[in-house]
Amino acid sequence: MSTITLSTVVVRSRRFPRWNELGALLVEWRRRVRSRYELMALNDRDLSDMGMTRLDACNECDKPFWWA
Repeated sequence: MSTITLSTVVVRSRRFPRWNELGALLVEWRRRVRSRYELMALNDRDLSDMGMTRLDACNECDKPFWWA
């Protein structure tokens, strides 16, 4: 007769993120803000090299920092 061992998965319910997760989230938000400012600083030729128009860049920069 064979024995079957089931592993127990413990799922913790967390209301708040861990401090390192929160720190990583803040770093990501800051990176988004900085990259959107840099995108607006590009000229039309640089944007077209990336396959974007000025309108595309404006639409991206109008997003809140918490949106990916």
